[in-house]
Amino acid sequence: MHVDPTFLGTVEDVSGATIRVHLAEGTVSGLSFIEGQSYRVGQVGGFVRIPLGFVNLYGIISQVGASAVPERLAVELAYGNRWLTLQLVGEGQPGAGFDRGVSQYPTVGDSVHLVTDADLRTIYGRPRDPQFVQVGHLASAEAIPALVDIDKLVTRHSAVVGTTGSGKSTTVVGILTALSNSNLYPSARILIIDIHGEYGRALSDRAAIFRVNPDPERGERPLYIPYWAMTLDELLPVTLGPIDGSDRGAVIDRISDLKRLALEQTARPGVSADSLTVDTPIPFSIHQLWFDLHCEMRATHIPQPGVPPSRATWALQLKPDGTPVEPGDVMRAVPPRFRPVKDVAGDPEKIRWGTSTLNIGRQVDGLGSKLRDPRFDFIFRPGPYLPDPEGQVVEDLDNLLASWLGEVQPVTILDLSGIPPSIQSELVGALLRIVYDALFWARNIPEGGRERPLLIVLEEAHAYLALADQSTGAAAHSSGASAAVRRIAKEGRKYGIGMMLVSQRPSEIHPTILSQCGTIFAMRLTNATDRSHVRTAASDSLEGLFLMLPVLRTGEAIIVGEAVNLPVRTLIDRPSPRRRPESADPAVVVAGSEEDGFDTPGGWNQKRDPSDYAEAVELWRRQDARSRRVHVEDSQDPDDQ
Repeated sequence: MHVDPTFLGTVEDVSGATIRVHLAEGTVSGLSFIEGQSYRVGQVGGFVRIPLGFVNLYGIISQVGASAVPERLAVELAYGNRWLTLQLVGEGQPGAGFDRGVSQYPTVGDSVHLVTDADLRTIYGRPRDPQFVQVGHLASAEAIPALVDIDKLVTRHSAVVGTTGSGKSTTVVGILTALSNSNLYPSARILIIDIHGEYGRALSDRAAIFRVNPDPERGERPLYIPYWAMTLDELLPVTLGPIDGSDRGAVIDRISDLKRLALEQTARPGVSADSLTVDTPIPFSIHQLWFDLHCEMRATHIPQPGVPPSRATWALQLKPDGTPVEPGDVMRAVPPRFRPVKDVAGDPEKIRWGTSTLNIGRQVDGLGSKLRDPRFDFIFRPGPYLPDPEGQVVEDLDNLLASWLGEVQPVTILDLSGIPPSIQSELVGALLRIVYDALFWARNIPEGGRERPLLIVLEEAHAYLALADQSTGAAAHSSGASAAVRRIAKEGRKYGIGMMLVSQRPSEIHPTILSQCGTIFAMRLTNATDRSHVRTAASDSLEGLFLMLPVLRTGEAIIVGEAVNLPVRTLIDRPSPRRRPESADPAVVVAGSEEDGFDTPGGWNQKRDPSDYAEAVELWRRQDARSRRVHVEDSQDPDDQ
């Protein structure tokens, strides 16, 4: 009697999608050879096939041994530890395709078989289909590529999570390199929010890089985030801070007036004075706003009968020749010098305060300091997008969006490593909201996301998406980034805007955001809380599979979700050395030495180079860690195309 070498055992218990299988006595666990190929039998994460007529059901092993035994049978059966627990995940016809979900369930006594390479090719096949991109190969079958569906990867959102050193950033570079292949996807559009400056080197040949402190020799361009493109709720945290009541209303009125003045100077299609609001992205001069607010509250006046306090009544400090000591400079954010208040009885020249009811002097002084601080120039002095006092600019938002989203290069990197950490969350939120609004309203034209979808990659997402203090549970301040990302997570799919979260602490990301990620690349996670959040967010209920997360190898991931036909344990393809991000751990001990002919980068076991802390101080002051002496252009790697 011929025995099928793939036969494992029979179905003994069915509970929804959870199947209990009793291994046949002749089934040997461990390594098995079928048609010259070796297979691991009874491995957690392995696949099985249950033939039902012309349909094959496919499942993944989540438990093995005594823990897989149905409780009511554990005492009665002599071989209580020869059991498998399966999770059904899909079905397909022999030689045909594969579909997630099942239309029928097995019954007691149905045979269960090992999945061979031929079956896996049916499930994971189509490597030449441009709808699928290869990110690695199956950990259990090196000859079979691990493919992900680009449509579902991009528009249904994804997350790459893993502890430090698990190969997370390298995995992201590998995925983005495949997605930005100009031969296959000449219209790819990817935007990376890079808060640590890790991806510029890895993707330099296919990315437009924008930095606060750019290096033109590396082809970098200045990053500008025009303040006037922000909404009021985005602008106030980085300018005046929290303002309530009548003071907030007064600021709204003044910003609206300045925008209306700019609109009168230069008409803009689609905007009229009647439809203009404080959030309409019309240029206005924040320097003029600061100057007007400062002078309204701090100016002193020489009273004149019948004349209300105004610029004409200012009491400026004067030089001996009668000219002002400091008349003030709007664009340099220099305030005028006013004479002190003097209201002495009998003195013919009384000097008094104005009649302003505003109570935001401290906030206005803080705004003036920021306007004079070079660290904030990329917001308040945004190059050609800087409005003059009348609100006129050299370039408008169409040029900004074209540089971010319409470049010849498929990838745009917004390197935020040079921005002040205190406003990081607000700026990320403003960036994402600007991009989202632009593509939302352009959804029916070629520049929108429907015809040319956009993938937004959020590196180190936990740094700006956390909403609570994890140690105390106290609510933190409202995060502009979190609100923007939640909006993209919930609505972006309809408008061709997808996101990829990259984080080493998924437990610190808002659960609503993580749960919207249709595909998860789960790499090594040692923290139990992080693993719990990933299990909760994953669409496939595979407890046994996620129990492997602490022992995954570097560069290995469990991919679950909509972009893969079946949950798969994958070895991610490592990119070439020149494509690796600047996130690797420094080596304390380095193999080889200069005497051996190796150009070693350092290490405690190597000879010391001459110290030059003068350059260290220069880099510190310049806020740029890239030294000229180590800047060497890499040659083009033909394998990266």
